[in-house]
Amino acid sequence: MLTAVFVLALAADAAASIDKGAALYTEKKCQMCHSVAGKGNAKGSLDGVGDKLSAAEIKQWLTEPAEMTKKANATRKPAMPSFAKLPAADLDALTAYLSSLKKK
Repeated sequence: MLTAVFVLALAADAAASIDKGAALYTEKKCQMCHSVAGKGNAKGSLDGVGDKLSAAEIKQWLTEPAEMTKKANATRKPAMPSFAKLPAADLDALTAYLSSLKKK
């Protein structure tokens, strides 16, 4: 019984983190360069990014975009800004949200 309660609490925490990340995605105006579910800039679709990149890679894109741009040979302009100065909880929430974007 206690295990079930713990699992439900973890699931609730994960859902809350994803929701917070979705709000940050909107607040930081990520849709100006990216899209999710057809909303935003279609040239930078993030649909399925959670299937393509690990959470660590997504976090690295958020904190070290210049390095990841070179690594991926990406050429999109303007350059992605760094979110390294976000509070750790916000960065984790944004990473959780982007990681949740998987193909259905």
